[in-house]
Amino acid sequence: MAEPIQITRTLRIDPSEIDETFVRGSGPGGQNVNKVASAVQLRFDLLNSPSLPDPVKRRVADLAGSRLTKDGVIVITSNSHRDQPLNRAEAVARLVALIREGAYPPKPRIATRPTLASKRRRVEGKAVRSGIKQMRGRPNVDD
Repeated sequence: MAEPIQITRTLRIDPSEIDETFVRGSGPGGQNVNKVASAVQLRFDLLNSPSLPDPVKRRVADLAGSRLTKDGVIVITSNSHRDQPLNRAEAVARLVALIREGAYPPKPRIATRPTLASKRRRVEGKAVRSGIKQMRGRPNVDD
């Protein structure tokens, strides 16, 4: 039995939850690219995973974007290397990075007020810009 894949200190996923399919890659490889299935397509059933708590699943689903299917499966494809083990390792590393990013809740934003100096700088900048735009117009003949 393979060792669990460590995500954080307290979070790990079982390698049996990951399904790997090897396909022909479109990347580098010369004549070999047409014969050998070196690209890997990794599938991880996020919604039915017993290893991840529900809040983590929700955050990872938001982060996954188009990599998440309607069934709740994350699909990661790696074909940047000529070697199947390297593509496999890269796909697993990308999955781990995605889950690790969703493992921690985002820091809440604390609303702040602009300082008086920043307000003055903004108003002065607007006055300068207004002057520049007024100079672009036709000259005043009344003077």
